[in-house]
Amino acid sequence: MAGKMAGKVALVAGGSSGFGRASALLFAKEAVKVVVAADKNVDGGKETVCLIKEAGGEAIFVKTDVSKEAEVENLVKQTINAFGRLDFAHNSSGMHGSGKAGFGDRAGTLTTEEETWDRVMNVNMKGTWFLMKYEIPQMLKNGGAIVNTSSVAGLVASNLGMVSYTASKHGVIGLTKAAALEFATKRIRVNVVCPGAVRTAMNEDYFLADPQLESRLALLNPMNRLGTADEVAEVVIWLCSDAASFVTGVAIPVDGGAVAR
Repeated sequence: MAGKMAGKVALVAGGSSGFGRASALLFAKEAVKVVVAADKNVDGGKETVCLIKEAGGEAIFVKTDVSKEAEVENLVKQTINAFGRLDFAHNSSGMHGSGKAGFGDRAGTLTTEEETWDRVMNVNMKGTWFLMKYEIPQMLKNGGAIVNTSSVAGLVASNLGMVSYTASKHGVIGLTKAAALEFATKRIRVNVVCPGAVRTAMNEDYFLADPQLESRLALLNPMNRLGTADEVAEVVIWLCSDAASFVTGVAIPVDGGAVAR
């Protein structure tokens, strides 16, 4: 990015592991000051901050449940208190489901429990909305870029069930497009990445429980391998950079060609 991002400020929700940690580290590599937010994995969030500081960057951690509006409001307030502005956001907090039924809570239309539905929607959809609701007013001051995290499950459905997850990720894409249009003339760009089969900490337990799962997931894309969190994060950073200055309202698959089939 030729140093063009240096000195700016990024908020990364879900920065304790996976796509969020990867993007936080890449932002820091571009000399961006980073605010890392997480809820369940507080130790992971603090570890991300330590990794950034050890590499000579600036970062703080704010414990945040994105499904709680007051906590998201506080997150953005702490960002401004610490660094005075907000230029970029990667909204990557998310969950598969309750975990009761294995990978992605393989529950369908008739078997998904209301508790699971509400929990997934509150984090994946409402959480993304809350984050944008409080990030955008700060970005209106200087312009900015937001990247939300959906999934290939936000572009196409699967036969794995995962009804609540699939619905929530389709919703994240809708939220992204609506916000992109609303603020297109206000120097704010809003895009969304849609990762496919990618190895992250969120699904490591599933790989351990089912040794054949990784190979089955790899076959879902033409490259016949899993992606990495870093490969997704590279797209996030590009979308936030001036190199993507005419890109807004798009959902970009990072999936090894899976949805091209």
